[in-house]
Amino acid sequence: MPVITLPDGSQRTFEQSVTVAEVAASIGAGLASATLAGQVNDTLVDTSFVIENDATLNIITDKNAEGVEIIRHSCAHLMAQAVKQLYPKAQVTIGPTVENGFYYDFAYEHSFSLDDLAKIEAKMEELAKQKLTVSRSVMPRDEAVEFFKNKGEAYKAEIIASIPTNENISLYQQGDFIDLCRGPHVPNTSKIKAFKLTKLAGAYWRGDSNNEMLQRIYGLAFANKKELKAFLKQQEEAEKRDHRKIGKQHDLFHFQEEAPGMVFWHPKGWTLFRLVESYMRRILDAYDYQEVNAPQLLDRSLWEKSGHWDKFADDMFTTELDDRQYAIKPMNCPGHIQIFKQGLKSHHQLPFLIAEFGLVHRNEASGTLHGLMRARRFVQDDAHVFCTEDQLLDEVIKLIDFTFQVYNDFGFNEVFIKLSTRPEKRVGNDEVWDKAEKALAVALENKNLSYDLQAGEGAFYGPKIEFSLKDCIGRIWQCGTIQVDFSMPGRLDATYVAADGSKQHPVMIHRAILGSLERFIGILIEHYAGIFPLWLSPVQAVVINITDKQAAYAKTVQTQLKKQGFRVDTDLRNEKIGLKIRENTLQRIPYLLIVGDREMENQQIAVRTLNGQDLGSISLDDFIARMRVENQPTPTPST
Repeated sequence: MPVITLPDGSQRTFEQSVTVAEVAASIGAGLASATLAGQVNDTLVDTSFVIENDATLNIITDKNAEGVEIIRHSCAHLMAQAVKQLYPKAQVTIGPTVENGFYYDFAYEHSFSLDDLAKIEAKMEELAKQKLTVSRSVMPRDEAVEFFKNKGEAYKAEIIASIPTNENISLYQQGDFIDLCRGPHVPNTSKIKAFKLTKLAGAYWRGDSNNEMLQRIYGLAFANKKELKAFLKQQEEAEKRDHRKIGKQHDLFHFQEEAPGMVFWHPKGWTLFRLVESYMRRILDAYDYQEVNAPQLLDRSLWEKSGHWDKFADDMFTTELDDRQYAIKPMNCPGHIQIFKQGLKSHHQLPFLIAEFGLVHRNEASGTLHGLMRARRFVQDDAHVFCTEDQLLDEVIKLIDFTFQVYNDFGFNEVFIKLSTRPEKRVGNDEVWDKAEKALAVALENKNLSYDLQAGEGAFYGPKIEFSLKDCIGRIWQCGTIQVDFSMPGRLDATYVAADGSKQHPVMIHRAILGSLERFIGILIEHYAGIFPLWLSPVQAVVINITDKQAAYAKTVQTQLKKQGFRVDTDLRNEKIGLKIRENTLQRIPYLLIVGDREMENQQIAVRTLNGQDLGSISLDDFIARMRVENQPTPTPST
């Protein structure tokens, strides 16, 4: 008589062994219809799984993240079945889930086309509507190898042959299609309701370039058509906002093969970079940080002591000089500890706050590079707080306030928080990890901030709070971190004199708010679609003359505005006024200042806003007053 305990603590007793599906049906017909799988004693299983003993059970539906993942994996099988029915000579290989969807690799003598994708998707729709039962079976390994060889599936046979001989192989079948898989899967194909095949790519068998090239088909899958439609719309909007496209249109930056993953900033782009950097400097001053700068090259021995060499050696750029090996810094913390160590520090000098706009280099894989979002050379808004254990909680709370202020000023009002705790491979004993994790959790609770727990996802030297921003089209970007480190100061011999005269190791808080400035600027470009608020616009106004007669007056207006600290260009080309207005509007210039004979005579400017509003002719003093009010951080993203 198994007793099933449900998530709400209620229990159900059954006279004999019972399946997940039967438990769901005992609760209600609606739940039975929605059930995709079960979580029995923390293990995900199919709805047909038989529970024979007392157990905890969580019914999985498409409302659960696990349920959506199951739909996506089942959708990969559905696609493979459709391909086999349409192209019987194609061989299936592997088909995992990826973010928002899935892919499957096929070996096929003919190249798939976009027309083929449309046919495969239509066949998938047909198979889903057939409500084919998805059933699990097991087969001894050697038998399974022969089974797939006889079906002409050499790749599947090779995968299974690599599994230990004493293993039973889990198989899933739906209609005429059978595949190797651990599962679980949806109970029938009608549960797969919203999918779209998106693209084709090449992929080497088992990721080895010495092996044959396969054809990979990518697809999206969601719980329902509404979510799929929303995602496709978001993707369409994201393509319009692609920072690489806007960067080229607005002449902000470029990349080229001679410096892969390293940005060439153009004048307007560098102005934007300096605006972000200058804002951060102002707020650093407000929070009493001292700015420092540490060397780009540090001896290997220092990276070994800090623990970074063991963890990140493959990601470092290295060089040799005078028979010594150096690494170009991929992060700033060991350098900052060297600055802290200069001169004997007293507990009266703590907390000791230092910050650096640290230029770092990381040898990211070429396939992962993505404009400003993933680069090999970038600047971090890095800072470190050296404090006592008694000061730790207060300092973390201050850093949380600091972080939210920055994000709000840049126009991000939805911030999501995760607390990442000790990983399996780490430095330091459990006692210091307990203290560090408690400090972060208590700080978040004191600020009444909700957070998700990411067990095992902390840095090797300490736990961390991660801050993620939601942009105006709903995408989530992980940016800031606050990390508590009891270990690295000791590893690098950093000490202070405590109140009792003893030498103690300080606690070190690593923090970055923007993270990579390049990446954050990429996020800003896409968040605002290149239509920045006035304070962030590289060019805030352009003075446009109607004829050559007003050229000198236009330059005078520019000069007076620049003296007031505003970023102003002129457009004195011998072109029609309509063309100049249109082209500067496409450059997303907040204000167009048009001067003709009347404006020159009256010492005024005709003001036109980016959204087409005509403010009429006003005095320069009135316009300056307007600019001063507007030239402040304001959370007003373009939608």
